[in-house]
Amino acid sequence: MLWRLFTFLIFQAAGATIGWMQPGPLRPTLGALLGVVGGGVIWLLIDMSRGVRLLRWLRLGATSEVAMRTGMWGELSDRVRRLVRNREQLTLESQSRLQDFLAAFQASPNGVVMLDSHGQIEWFNQIAASHFGLDSERDKLQHFGNLVRDPGFASYFSSQNYSTELVMPGRESTPSRPVKLSVQLHPYGEGRLLLLSRDVTAVEQAEAMRRDFVANVSHEIRTPLTVLSGFVETLQTLPLDEEERVRYLALMALQAERMQTLVSDLLTLSRLEGSPPPGGSEWIQVGSLAADLEQEGRSLSAALHGSPDCVHHLLFETSFLGALAGSRNELRSAMSNLVGNAIRYTAAGGKIKVRTTLLPDGKGEFSVTDSGPGIAEEHIPRLTERFYRVDRSRSRDTGGTGLGLAIVKHVAQRHGAELKIESQLGVGSTFNIIFPASRMRQPSA
Repeated sequence: MLWRLFTFLIFQAAGATIGWMQPGPLRPTLGALLGVVGGGVIWLLIDMSRGVRLLRWLRLGATSEVAMRTGMWGELSDRVRRLVRNREQLTLESQSRLQDFLAAFQASPNGVVMLDSHGQIEWFNQIAASHFGLDSERDKLQHFGNLVRDPGFASYFSSQNYSTELVMPGRESTPSRPVKLSVQLHPYGEGRLLLLSRDVTAVEQAEAMRRDFVANVSHEIRTPLTVLSGFVETLQTLPLDEEERVRYLALMALQAERMQTLVSDLLTLSRLEGSPPPGGSEWIQVGSLAADLEQEGRSLSAALHGSPDCVHHLLFETSFLGALAGSRNELRSAMSNLVGNAIRYTAAGGKIKVRTTLLPDGKGEFSVTDSGPGIAEEHIPRLTERFYRVDRSRSRDTGGTGLGLAIVKHVAQRHGAELKIESQLGVGSTFNIIFPASRMRQPSA
């Protein structure tokens, strides 16, 4: 402010001096007075031009520097520049923070959709685009309800009660391969909505498997218990001769054995799922394991048909006599299940071939091939599910629990192996367990 007054006085003094020095009748007093007025006018014009420059700079919003280093206008422009720079810095920080939030939403494993107060899409991440088939260029500012035309979601959206989540079919859901999405809306801001979605297909399948498992276990145990209860009541209430008594006791023993087998298989599955996988320090001699399987298989074949002579054409080939790394009990349980299934489901006189060999790439293969009735193609993907049976009545006749192939699958996975199933109706089936080369060891010299 002092500089502004000082320059004004300088201009007036300069004007007075110039007016006083002018020749003519006005010299010196009137000339000096006119000089003072002229100097003030010139100073005012210069000052106004600086103000106009500053006003134009402010009006255009330009960020370039204005050459005003002194005076009131210079100080004002400097302060304005500081305010503009602070505002730009805050804007950049806000944009950076917003980008960080959006990047976090983009990295979220769940779908995120931001809706305005009218239900129109403002932003969504890539997971949400996959869940609902959205396009970032086509679908922004579109009403979300027009793009997701599921009746359940329409009712949920219009109810305005978002305290619970909605489970709805996914965009790629089909009857053979259902996809389930969990969707929930969260109000925020001034009428805006945040939609979160997640794929709960695996959770829904696990829940369905749990329900089926409980139902199947209850059914499998209830059946022999009902038979046992009936026989016990018969023995308690009716006078039976010795022959009938022995027959009833034998049937009771059979049902008790069936329950014991079921409980044993359930405990085996529980142990497999709850224990760490076997390491590679324990080596099992393949020849010894194959000999045990052959003896067990021939005994089972004779027992099923009530004759010591084997009525199946059993062929056991062991071309690999090295060692296999893993748990002997688990491997024997899995291989025994495959051999036992082949014997139970193959009619008398059928052929069963059990091979243990080393593949050219160093992997080991255990295979069981039978000439049984075969399995339809649509059943093969589900054979390793617990209690899944192609023919429920036939499985009960052969004494199966429906858990054998589930045990085989778990044992194979714990040993890093792969279970392959090939079958053709009326021809037979082949079950292969392929072990990684790291678990195979050649016989020593």
